[in-house]
Amino acid sequence: MDKIGTFTFAKTELEGLMIIEPHIFSDPRGYFMEGFHYDIFKKAGIDIQVRQMNMSQSVQGVLRGMHYQEKYPQAKLVKVLRGEIFDVAVDVRKGSSTYGRWFGAILSEENKKQLFIPRGFAHGFLVLSEKAEFLYMVDNDYHPEDEVGFIWNDPSIGIKWPLMDGMTPLLSDKDRLLKPLER
Repeated sequence: MDKIGTFTFAKTELEGLMIIEPHIFSDPRGYFMEGFHYDIFKKAGIDIQVRQMNMSQSVQGVLRGMHYQEKYPQAKLVKVLRGEIFDVAVDVRKGSSTYGRWFGAILSEENKKQLFIPRGFAHGFLVLSEKAEFLYMVDNDYHPEDEVGFIWNDPSIGIKWPLMDGMTPLLSDKDRLLKPLER
């Protein structure tokens, strides 16, 4: 782990993928924290120039994913504003020594952790709380015609989703039709 400025950066076993913990300044009034600081992130090896900021709200049991763009890949800095999710990134970089491997982490309004997902990773999340508001900052424009993905429960990847009482997640029609990741 590297502490730089008001952030702690923890590398994962997937190259480029990092958990970021901001320093929280709390007092009886509430708290303050930096959510992003370009120069500090760059020192930590994250050179993301945000082009677009997206938000989603989902109810418990919703699973969004696993999505990525091929011709116009996006690096993402993601965090939860309200609620709690299990966030997952899968390495889909052709030729990578960790191709097809996944990493997952709990992101919540309480822990205030962020996940930096470099270009070349698929992304998805499962909502664990009653509702969750999720923020995505991305470094490239979204091109719907370029979006691809694979099914959330692809046995060749083996993501261990923390499904509540073995329930089936709530999926969009698009996500329900996804196939396994091509190997």
